[in-house]
Amino acid sequence: MNHHQPLKICLLSYRSNPHCGGQGVYLKNLGRALKDLGHRVEVICGPPDPQIDNDIPVHQLPCLDLYNPLDPFRIPTLKELKDPINLLEWIGVSTMGFPEPFTFGLRAYQFMKLRWQQYDIVHDNQSLSYGIWAMSRHVPTIATIHHPVTVDRQIAVRSVSTPFQKIKQWRWYSFIGMQKRVAAAMARIITVSQSAKNDISRDFNIAPRKFSIVPNGINTRLFYPIQEFQREKGRIIVTNSADTPLKGLYYLLQAVCELSKTRHVRLTVVGTPKKKGVIIRLVRELGIGNLVTFTGRISDQQFVRHYAGATVAVVPSVYEGFGLPAGEAMACSVPVISTTGGALPEVLGDAGVLVPPADAAALARAIGEILDNPRRAQQLGQAGYRRVQQHFTWQKAAEKTVAAYREVINGHGGI
Repeated sequence: MNHHQPLKICLLSYRSNPHCGGQGVYLKNLGRALKDLGHRVEVICGPPDPQIDNDIPVHQLPCLDLYNPLDPFRIPTLKELKDPINLLEWIGVSTMGFPEPFTFGLRAYQFMKLRWQQYDIVHDNQSLSYGIWAMSRHVPTIATIHHPVTVDRQIAVRSVSTPFQKIKQWRWYSFIGMQKRVAAAMARIITVSQSAKNDISRDFNIAPRKFSIVPNGINTRLFYPIQEFQREKGRIIVTNSADTPLKGLYYLLQAVCELSKTRHVRLTVVGTPKKKGVIIRLVRELGIGNLVTFTGRISDQQFVRHYAGATVAVVPSVYEGFGLPAGEAMACSVPVISTTGGALPEVLGDAGVLVPPADAAALARAIGEILDNPRRAQQLGQAGYRRVQQHFTWQKAAEKTVAAYREVINGHGGI
């Protein structure tokens, strides 16, 4: 096929919150960048509304949405349960599983049945459902795996102590078996870093040659330095309030407690913690409630202002397949300290400070050194900004993604 011919692209994503979670950010920004390159893009998705730009058609497939934070684990009506896919979804949730990737794939397959001819390529955003596998027989199909969920499972199982809690975690992640089988059947997998490629290849048993590495972009229209803002001395920012052990906030809170004994520090956590979760409890136990501010949900403009007022950004994740928070902070010229978990060293390069994961003492030392050395902080901030502009724009990501699409289309017999 003509390598300059615009493509008709269908992006699939089972749960795509544009404000939190890498998958929603990926869908929104990749869709925009593909459209800006001149391709025709449509989105098929589950809840919540991904807030895609108006010039990109979105088909939001109805589902029970049992994880909606406004009405979690509601009891469906009998009318809803007459739909066999809804029934499967409810049974999955009722037995402590996470059925959404599976049921989304079935709904997407039903929706697409009469539409195969409308698209040159279908791009699945990590649902890896049997429905997507079935779809790949009719239309060229590719999938993105941001990182192998096997890593989340391993860390989640390790973080709980009783046998019942461990079984609960294994049950929650029971969709992994499906994802492994579907991923292995895909003609090509896009992933976001060399580290993620190595881990997915090992855990999902996929040949390395089937991967295309396409680093995520950073939305530099949203994340940029604001010069007129004064950085507040001792202000630390972290863009994750998740109670999941994978995100490592636990260790950063311990580091802040340690630093507060010798310095004036403040921590801004962008997001909202669970009311009775591990994080709130730890803040109380450490007695640092007066030093920690949770912003709740904020606009992108407020987000950038928070970055502009921070002395240092910390990404304490135990593992990241890519590490958007690191790239976003770098785009705002904030010096970044991150762990060496997963792909974070690939994002930071030599433009940040790296410490071992799950090590509160190492985090405290690294933050202390940045706070004590404003000149070094400024140099790192500038180096991070340059690195994002050179390597991590969404236009570059879209161009590499299109190259992977064309490979799959040609392998499928072309069009």
